[in-house]
Amino acid sequence: MNGLWAMVSAILAFGITFILGKWMIPFLHRIKYGQTILEIGPSWHKKKQGTPTMGGIMFIIGIIASILISVPLYYASSSMMGLKVMETPITSLKVFVGLGMAFFYGLVGFIDDYIKVVKKQNQGLSARQKLVMQFLIVSIYLFIIYVLESSHGSRDMTVIKLPIFGSVDFGILYWPIMAVIIVGIVNAVNLNDGIDGLCGSVTFFVGIFFMVIASMLGMYGFSIEAAAMAGGCLGFLMWNFNPAKVFMGDTGSLFLGGLICALGTGMKQYVILILMAAVYILEMFSVILQVAYFKFTKGKRLFKMSPIHHHFEMCGWSETKICFTFSLVTILCGIISLIMVASSR
Repeated sequence: MNGLWAMVSAILAFGITFILGKWMIPFLHRIKYGQTILEIGPSWHKKKQGTPTMGGIMFIIGIIASILISVPLYYASSSMMGLKVMETPITSLKVFVGLGMAFFYGLVGFIDDYIKVVKKQNQGLSARQKLVMQFLIVSIYLFIIYVLESSHGSRDMTVIKLPIFGSVDFGILYWPIMAVIIVGIVNAVNLNDGIDGLCGSVTFFVGIFFMVIASMLGMYGFSIEAAAMAGGCLGFLMWNFNPAKVFMGDTGSLFLGGLICALGTGMKQYVILILMAAVYILEMFSVILQVAYFKFTKGKRLFKMSPIHHHFEMCGWSETKICFTFSLVTILCGIISLIMVASSR
């Protein structure tokens, strides 16, 4: 029964997203919401000029609709059939609170895309503006989690289980640490969205593994949420595989980053979150290292181009090969995560 609703969630998200593409892509063409390709990118990306962006709206609608339908039906059907629901009320609420966080991150991305595409300001929101909004969103999310946990007498809300060190109570430091981790991963996912199909492919597998992990932990609401994310990404990939007919834009990538963090933190699987986000984090650190190395060496570059997927492009890798390789790394991280979860039970 539990696996059935995850499957229903994935199929719903896939179907809604895919069908929306049939209408939305021509619509984005008509209103001229095309991507502007900057000179700083690989020169051959210029042929993608004008490809519709903000396509992330497609899977945002698909994923949210799927979750809002599937999760309540799962709880209702379990109650009607007399099946025991293992989640606590807090866990159930976290599913929707996390979805709210993801939505508002997507809204920040939408504002950024709107400024770039409609206002013709290629830089969109400034880095400071985006960070202020992102930290405000995560602060509200963490405050709601704190209220939920406190109202149910939770005593381990600031405890993180770490390999080797065991359970560590970070106390009040837990909250700023989590805020930095969430904002960091959200922006790392955004950096991963640079070539056709890359972010969608990697995030599809992240969703699959989170779905399995949540099921193993008996957190079926989160399993349904992760399944919706996987289904939405796959539906979007039908339009985003190379050569892409639409890009997700910051609208989509920031939403996915928020949802990934909502899954990891909502289940209190912080180490698993870092593992599943390994590819995104690699992308982020490649940019940080590139900038630091450039400044330290006064003009030399560590990579041919950053984020690192562009480095591999400059080395002659096709976009398809990069998607395959980065997805394979994510699969390996997912397998390690499954082993860790299984061994800790």
